[in-house]
Amino acid sequence: MQRHQGFITPTLDESEVRDIEGRARRARGSVLTMTSLAASGHPGGSFSSMEMYMLLYGFARIDPKQPRWPERDRIVVSHGHTSPGVYAALADSGFFPREDVVAHFRQAGTPFEGHVERTVPGVEWSTGNLGQGLSAGVGFALAARMTGLGWHTYVAMSDGEQHKGQVAEARRLAVKQRLNDLTVVVDLNGIQISGRTEDVMPVDVAADFAADGWGVIECDGHDVAALYSAIAEAGADPIRPYAVVAHTVIGKGVSFMEGEPEFHGRALKPEEYERAMAELGLEPELEHFRVLRREAPVTRTIDTPDVLPSLMIPSAVEYGAEKNTDNRSAWGAALVDIAVVNPDVPIAVLDCDLAVSVKTDGLAMRRPESFIQCGVGEHNAATVAGALSVCGVLTFWSDFGVFGVDEVYNQQRLNDINGASVKLVVTHCGLDVGEDGKTHQCLDYIGAFRNLFGWRVIVPADPNQTDRAIREAVASPGNVVVAMGRSKLPVILSAEGEPLFGAAYRFVYGDVVWAREGHDGCILTTGTVAGAVVEASDILRSEGIDVAVGICASPLDLDDGAMQAAVASPWVMVAEDHHWRTGLWSSVAEWCALHGAFTEAVLPLGVREYSASGAASDLLASAGLDVSSIVAAARRLADA
Repeated sequence: MQRHQGFITPTLDESEVRDIEGRARRARGSVLTMTSLAASGHPGGSFSSMEMYMLLYGFARIDPKQPRWPERDRIVVSHGHTSPGVYAALADSGFFPREDVVAHFRQAGTPFEGHVERTVPGVEWSTGNLGQGLSAGVGFALAARMTGLGWHTYVAMSDGEQHKGQVAEARRLAVKQRLNDLTVVVDLNGIQISGRTEDVMPVDVAADFAADGWGVIECDGHDVAALYSAIAEAGADPIRPYAVVAHTVIGKGVSFMEGEPEFHGRALKPEEYERAMAELGLEPELEHFRVLRREAPVTRTIDTPDVLPSLMIPSAVEYGAEKNTDNRSAWGAALVDIAVVNPDVPIAVLDCDLAVSVKTDGLAMRRPESFIQCGVGEHNAATVAGALSVCGVLTFWSDFGVFGVDEVYNQQRLNDINGASVKLVVTHCGLDVGEDGKTHQCLDYIGAFRNLFGWRVIVPADPNQTDRAIREAVASPGNVVVAMGRSKLPVILSAEGEPLFGAAYRFVYGDVVWAREGHDGCILTTGTVAGAVVEASDILRSEGIDVAVGICASPLDLDDGAMQAAVASPWVMVAEDHHWRTGLWSSVAEWCALHGAFTEAVLPLGVREYSASGAASDLLASAGLDVSSIVAAARRLADA
C-alpha cells in the first residue's frame, strides 16, 4: 500500500486496516520489551496511543531517509512520556532499526531517551513537560504558511494535559490564525498518574475545542478505519483547525493492563511480561535484547541545524547627543529597517498585547502579515516562537521582562533544549520599569538565562548600542535575548565627545567597550545605568580620581583580555540595574574565581530588594545606582 503520502484517500480498505492492526500489535510487543528491559517507562499510554502513532507515522508526508526534508509534514507528540509508542511506530516506518530502540531505550549515551527528543530521527520537538505540544504545532503551522512550503501539522496529545492553560492559549491562536492545516489527535484514555482524569481534574476535551472554534470529530481511537477516516476528514477542512478526540483504553490489548492507572508509568514485572506477550500472540524477547543492550546502537542522534534565512543587514542608525532616546524605540526602529530591506524573507514578530509599549507597532503597520498578536498568552507565545524559529522564519518575540523571562522560564528552557533560534527582546527590565512597581520589576533577566546552556544575553547601554546589537543578533544562530529598560537614556559619549557606539562601532558579542580609561579603579557596568557610571567617572576625574569604565553588553560571556585589565586595577565596582547576586557581578566573581585573579577591593552595586512604585530615577537612586551614589561609592573605595 502507499504510505507516507498523506491522508489522501478518505478511507482505508480492509486489507490496509488489517495490516495496520498487525503492525500495531507487534509495536505493542516492542513497547513491552523495551520498557521491561529498561525497568522503566510508560507502557500504558503508549498502548492507548498506538493506533494514532501507526497512522500518523504511516501516512503523513514524511521521508524516513530524509528526516529533515524541508517540505515534510510535522508531527508533534505533546505527551512525550509515550516515547516507547512513538519510537516503536518510527521504527515500523523505517526511521531506524527496531532492534536499536528496543535494546537501548532509556540507556545513557543512546538517542532513545525517556521522553521524545528532537535529536531522534522523526521527532520534531522535544516534549514531556505537558501542555507544550499544541503551541509548537501552532508555530509549525504558521511557519508552513510563512515559508510557502505548505506542509500539514499534526499534534498528538493526551487528555490529562488539557488541564493546562497554555493549551487553551494555543487553541485560541490557532483559530484566530485560521490554521486549517493543523490537526490535533487527542488520546482520551481517561487515565493519568493519579487515577481517573475525571477525578483528578474534570475536563470536557471535545467541548473545549469546539467552544474555541475548532472542528471536532470523536471516534474510537482503536478502530483503525474510523480513526484514519477522522484524521483524513479533519485535514481536508479548508477553513479551520480540527481536533480528533480518540476514545481509547490505557493498556489496550493486554487484559490486566487495560484501564489500570498504575501502568501509566510502570514497566511490567517478569511474570507480567511473559503473560502480556502471550496475550499479544508474541514471543518473549527480553533475553535476546539484553545481549544487544551491551552493544553500541547503530542509530545516532541527528543534528538540528539552524535554518536561518539569508538576510541583508541595513546600515546602522546613529542617535545623536541632542536628545535622549529609549532603547526600546531604537529596537523598534531597527526591526522596521530589517523588515523593509528583506521583503521576501519570512519574518514573524510575536506580541502579547504590548506592541505600543515594546515598540513593535511600527512593524505591525509596515508589515502586518509578519505580526502575530497572541493576546495575553505568554506561555503559548514563547513556544510558538521556538517552533517558528527552527523552520527558516526569522522570529522575534518582544515583551516586558517579567513576562518574557520570568513567566515563561520553562518554555525558554525547552526552546534551549530544542535548539531554537528565537530573538527575544524584553523591555521594562529592572527598577527602570518605574511606576509599575514590584510585580513588574524583572531583576533576573541575566541570572535566569545563566541557568540555561545555549541562550546568549545582550544588555545594551544606549540607543546606539541597541541598534547595532539588534542588527548583529538577527544574523546570529541560536537563542538570543536583548534586555533593556523603559526610560529614555542619554547617548553615551567617548572622552572626545563623540557617540561611543557611533559610526565606527560594530557590536561584537562578548566585547567589553572601555568608555573611560583610568588607573585608580575600575567600574564594570551594563545596561540602563551605564550612562550614570560614565558621568560618575567624569566627576571623579575632575577630583583627581581616574576611574576606568568598562561597558559589558554581554554579561554572561566576559572577554578575558578586558577582565585581566579590570582586575589589574586597585579596586573593581560592578554597577547594574539587576539583582546584585545573579547578574554581571556574578559573572565577574565567577571569572575571578576561575582565573585566580582577585583585587584588593571588589564592590557589587546592584539591586538588593524589590523596590516601591515611583519614577525610575528615584528608584535607582534609592538602590544606590544614580550618579551621586556611584560617585560616593567610588570615593569610599579610593580612600580605603
